Amino acid sequence: MNSEEFKNAIKKSSYIFAGSEEHKHMHGAAQRARKITAKMNGAYQNPKKLRKLFSKLIGKEVDEGFGIFPPFSADYGLNITVGKNVFINSGCCFQDQGGIEIGDNALIGQQVVIATLNHDLIPQKRANMTAAPVKIGNGVWVGAHATILAGVTVGDGAVIAAGAVVTKDVEAYTVVAGIPARKIKDVPRK
Repeated sequence: MNSEEFKNAIKKSSYIFAGSEEHKHMHGAAQRARKITAKMNGAYQNPKKLRKLFSKLIGKEVDEGFGIFPPFSADYGLNITVGKNVFINSGCCFQDQGGIEIGDNALIGQQVVIATLNHDLIPQKRANMTAAPVKIGNGVWVGAHATILAGVTVGDGAVIAAGAVVTKDVEAYTVVAGIPARKIKDVPRK
């Protein structure tokens, strides 16, 4: 199974059985991702080299405006898409098997976690997983230590406050905070 077959399979059925071809593929891809992120994280890399390594990790070219401060980790790597002028700060962890899309001009704060998998709640089936994408709109600012969970869409211009745990969709141009995150105000337009 290759990455395109995997992505198509989880679009048809987001449920991943432990030991399945999809599950085995995820483990193989994780090793690939660890090798690339070890190069990103193991020694100083200039911004150009980091863009090149991140592009290799996600399997597509990022623009000149992309920036990242290591360390960074990804469980899969090949299901991340970033827009133009995206910045990812240090210590972020992306569990991207379900897909992570980040829009133009987004800022991702330190130690942000984006998780796209959930394990089955039934103990006997706990090794099985459900994948769901996370979509982050244009101009979004995700504060330090925030966590965004599987299936969440964050609208354009929204702000996720530091430390928030986002469990449901966030409206465009709103600020959410807390655990679970809830709207606390609107984002000023000017």
